[in-house]
Amino acid sequence: MPSPNRWRRAFSATLAALALLELLWELWLAPLRPGGSWLALKALPLLLLWLEVSPARPRAAQWALLVLPLYVAEGVVRAWSESGRYAVCAITSTLLALVALASGIAWVRSLRPSPG
Repeated sequence: MPSPNRWRRAFSATLAALALLELLWELWLAPLRPGGSWLALKALPLLLLWLEVSPARPRAAQWALLVLPLYVAEGVVRAWSESGRYAVCAITSTLLALVALASGIAWVRSLRPSPG
């Protein structure tokens, strides 16, 4: 089983990648309006959480695990309702959010003391 530090690094990396994708998605890759949209601000909570998760703060990870399902839901809805590059961005966002959820849960669970 990977060490807690490995799970934390995976969680931190996927949070950063998801924040970057969300920003690029709404500004250049597939914005709702030509020239970008205010939806790019949805990357801000991820960036703030990433800044706290990177130095290994489990409380920030718990907050991120509460927020990430919103990004999964948005990705699923937009992947279902849009087509072309819009859907590709949505599917990629959903997959990154799911990987972040899984690695975050694994990290937080690995920090618990073992029973016995």
